[in-house]
Amino acid sequence: MTNRAAVAAHTPTSDSGSGSSGPGSSGPGDIEVLRSELDRIDGSLLDTLRLRIGCCVEIAHVKRTHGVPMMQPHRIGVVQRRAARYAEEHGLSAEFLRRLYDLVIAETCRVEDLVIDGAPAVPRAEPPST
Repeated sequence: MTNRAAVAAHTPTSDSGSGSSGPGSSGPGDIEVLRSELDRIDGSLLDTLRLRIGCCVEIAHVKRTHGVPMMQPHRIGVVQRRAARYAEEHGLSAEFLRRLYDLVIAETCRVEDLVIDGAPAVPRAEPPST
């Protein structure tokens, strides 16, 4: 997918309620509404990352209890292939999602290592606060 096609795939097709005629034609006041929405989305993304890491903490406790090695290369492949399919289905950059998951996986492996090694201060999963 070209960069233009990717941008078009992510451009909303409806206006922000301002009576504008299409993408890019919103008034200057609409930027604050859009930024507020972006802040809400960012909060959701961060909560989701926290929950994902928390789930990995729980997995690490199971691995520790049952002597399962932390590194599970086949599982990393499953996650990366799922992200690549998602990118293709939703017009996102597969390379971006691969790099993003490389970071997420590296952090969860770091946290799992701490748990498996017996670190007591690793937080367990909790639902997001509302």
